[in-house]
Amino acid sequence: MATTLLVPQLPARQLEGYVVAATKILIVDDDQGSRDLLSEVLASNGYVVAAVEDGAAARDEIARNGGYDIVIADLRMPNVSGLDLFRELRRRNQQEELILMSSFMTGTERQQALELGACALLDKPFRLTQLLEAVSGVVADRKIGIKH
Repeated sequence: MATTLLVPQLPARQLEGYVVAATKILIVDDDQGSRDLLSEVLASNGYVVAAVEDGAAARDEIARNGGYDIVIADLRMPNVSGLDLFRELRRRNQQEELILMSSFMTGTERQQALELGACALLDKPFRLTQLLEAVSGVVADRKIGIKH
C-alpha cells in the first residue's frame, strides 16, 4: 500500500497577520489513473495531496500521518467503501471534511453521505473545475489559519 504525496512548491500565503497553512487533502480511489489525475490537479493548485487505493489504506494513512483537512473518496472500492470510511471517521470523531465521488450513487447512498457530513457529492465523470470549486468552497468555509 503505497501512499503518493504531492507537495506544491508555493509559499505560505500571508493574510493580515496570519500565515495560511497549505490544505492537506487525502484522495481515496481504487483507480490509479483517477488518483494520479486528481492528485496532480490539486497539487498544481496549491494543495498538499496524498493518495491511497482504498478505505483500509486511508485509515492507515490517517493514523500514520495525522488528520487531513479534506478526504475525497470514491464510493465503491474494494475492502472498505467510501461510505464505510466516512462512517468510521465520524465514529472516531475525526474532523476531516468529506467529499464523495461515484459513477453511480443511489438516493439512499446520497442521503447517507449527507447525514455523515459530506460537503459535496461528485458524479463521475465530473469536470475538474467542479472538484476545484468543491475543494475551494470547503477551504473558504473552514478558514484554516495559524496566528503569526
